[in-house]
Amino acid sequence: MGQQAVPIDPSGRDIHGEADRLRAAGSATRVELPGGIGAWAPTGHQVLKQLLTDQRVSKDPNQHWPAWIDGGFRETWVNSWVGVTNMFTAYGANHRRLRKLVSPAFTKRRTDALAPRVEAITARLLDRMAEAAAEGPVDLRAAYAHPLPMEVICELFGLPEDRRADTARLVGEVIDTTATPGEALATWQAFQELLAGLVEAKRARPGDDLTSVLIATRDEEDSGLTEAELLDTLLLVIGAGHETTVNLIGNAVHALLTHPGHLARVLGGDIPWSDVIEETLRWAPSIANLPLRYAVEDIELPDGITIARGDAILTTYAAAGRDPGRHGADAHHFDPTRVDKEHLSFGHGVHYCVGAPLARLEASVALPALFARFPGLRLADPSVPAGQVESFIAYGFGALPVRLG
Repeated sequence: MGQQAVPIDPSGRDIHGEADRLRAAGSATRVELPGGIGAWAPTGHQVLKQLLTDQRVSKDPNQHWPAWIDGGFRETWVNSWVGVTNMFTAYGANHRRLRKLVSPAFTKRRTDALAPRVEAITARLLDRMAEAAAEGPVDLRAAYAHPLPMEVICELFGLPEDRRADTARLVGEVIDTTATPGEALATWQAFQELLAGLVEAKRARPGDDLTSVLIATRDEEDSGLTEAELLDTLLLVIGAGHETTVNLIGNAVHALLTHPGHLARVLGGDIPWSDVIEETLRWAPSIANLPLRYAVEDIELPDGITIARGDAILTTYAAAGRDPGRHGADAHHFDPTRVDKEHLSFGHGVHYCVGAPLARLEASVALPALFARFPGLRLADPSVPAGQVESFIAYGFGALPVRLG
């Protein structure tokens, strides 16, 4: 990597402005992530799409990232993302083996069967919000966008109620890319202890949940699933299974409240909720940047830039979503009526998110139910910008104060 690396803001204060500046430098730009980690940041939709399907791009740092193989970055924030052994960091046949364990739980049929449960949780949360509204503004994230997917994923995996608050806190700490090395290590150890305790409890008393199914698979002879892979698979599906939907719901609500013309057309039936969801995923993806992938061999991009063998690659969903080369000069505008809303926000290719149907289901229930119950919903103080989470990975609001009307 010969060009000067551009430091990425760990707090993610200006993710889209940063992407615009990087895009001006070419189809991919050298960046420096927190902790001194060098990587390439693709800046356009088409280039990112190409890299997501390129067999010369791996997600396994133990095989294809020399810096990691040499012992680098093991005690930094990135360990929680790449220092795991599950389908997120697997490559080739190993990825297919691990993905097969989880994907049957997220088929369309199984996801559709969850709809009544999602609706019941939604109704209960809306009732609770109505009761709290008498005391003033309500934090939509804490009262609605967060607990809905959290309850769904915890029920799916049998996570008891007394461990859910700790789980939510630890997921928040994992996505906080301003954490010190000591904080990142403590989060990693606490998460491993929590999941080991869950596995121990489910081994002693199996339930009708996916954790018990994974344990049964692990304990079969010749299953090939190691204990570390079991724990890290739980870490992936429980963490990713709720955090992305939290941001999808919050980002969609904020987009509509700050674009009242579109909101009126949505509530009038002119714009379907599915278009709101897809445009939100394009315009404000729940995950802005995802670490990391690695070049298995030299990869030359169409404009002549070469990503060298062993170089790390950041998956840049936010930059791709607002790429003018794909979505035109108004790519930075939220417009659920736009014809081309194609996005890569759930990934593309073999690593496409298995939980995408569940996220879409939860949003398709939560959004119309919220506005049907509270048609006068509005931001508590439009003059005060809602605070983003401190992360260049996650893209959402740490709090979203609203008045229910």
